[in-house]
Parts: sequence; C-alpha cells; structure tokens
Amino acid sequence: MNIKVLHQVMEWNEDVSRQVRDVLSANHICMINIMGSPGAGKTSLITALIENLQKKWRVGVIEGDIAGQIDAEKIASLGIPAVQLNTDGACHIEAMSIQKILPLLPLSTLDVIFVENIGNLVCPAEFDIGESLRVTILSIPEGDDKVEKYPLMFTETGCLVLNKYDMLPYFDFDEKRVRLQYETVNPGAPLFCVSCRSGEGVDKLSGFLSQQIEKAVK
Repeated sequence: MNIKVLHQVMEWNEDVSRQVRDVLSANHICMINIMGSPGAGKTSLITALIENLQKKWRVGVIEGDIAGQIDAEKIASLGIPAVQLNTDGACHIEAMSIQKILPLLPLSTLDVIFVENIGNLVCPAEFDIGESLRVTILSIPEGDDKVEKYPLMFTETGCLVLNKYDMLPYFDFDEKRVRLQYETVNPGAPLFCVSCRSGEGVDKLSGFLSQQIEKAVK
C-alpha cells in the first residue's frame, strides 16, 4: 500500500510540474532549482549570481526553508523580488508549492527565478518542481564522499558547483575523487569551482547560467 501511495504522489507531482512549466514558458521565464546541504552556501551563491546576472536578466527568488524568512529578507534587501516558501517540516519543495507561490512574484517582469530548495541531499532530487535547470552545490567542508553517498542528487543536476573553494587548502578534500565520481554518474555535465568570498569562478558559472537562461526564455 505504501508503494502505491508513493507512486501516486510522484505521478501527481509530475502532473503539477508540467503545469508549472507551462506557466513559466508562457511568461518566458527560466527557473533554476538550487540544491545542496544546509550550510553549503546556497543563499550566498544566489546573491553572488544575482550581482552578475541582473546586468542582463531580471531576477526573482523563491526562498525555501522549513521555517523562518531570514534568507528571503536578505534577498529582498538587494531590491530583488523574493518570496518565502516554508514547508513546515517537509524536507523538500514540491511542484504544488511552486504553483501556489508563483503568483506572488511579478512574473511579467522577470526572466529568471532562482529557487533555493530545502537543505538536503536526498529528497529534493526526487521531486521535479517544473524547473528549467538544476544546480547542485557541494561545499569543500562537507567532504569528498557525497557524490558516492547521494548519487541521485548529482546524476539529476545540470551542473555541480564546488563551493567555498577558497577553503580547499584547509580540508582533507580530494577534488580528483569528486570529479571522477561526478563524471561517472553524470558524464559531460560541467563542474564549477566557486568562492563567493573571493569571487573566484562566479563569472564562469554566471556565463553558463546565462546561456541556459537564453535558451529557456526564447
């Protein structure tokens, strides 16, 4: 019975995610799903990307958290349209939540929406929310075994960001191991080394995302 219920939930989510894509397509919006562990630097990365991308694109943000609105307030303070999505205990965002919250953003004035998903390397990978692209963040302090432990998260992503790259000298982190594992589960997908503190790699990642946005908003 549990398997049947789970199957129905996933089918329902897929149906709603297609409806979300229809809305985004009608408004010529690219939605980027940012996923990673708590503390991986999702909000900091989104902030750094906004600084680069808003020179060309109109950006909005959906901040997902179990509770609170700290991150949404940070983004809003930059003058960026931002809405808080609280899951009240759920470990991931579902398509229905996105569908309900999209009308709270000025869709007609946006080109790209970043969704900061719940800090988790398991559940978010299983739920399509209607995004145009997934970006997975792995920060150096988390360790180099995460691709092997949570393969679905890294298989289903459009690119991988090694974040807090400036901390590499201070941790026993085998970058070669991560690159090899990532290439194995997601061959051909790009990997970017980024430090939001120093700005290293942000331009390259922004360039890649800008290309994806260009494709999605046509």
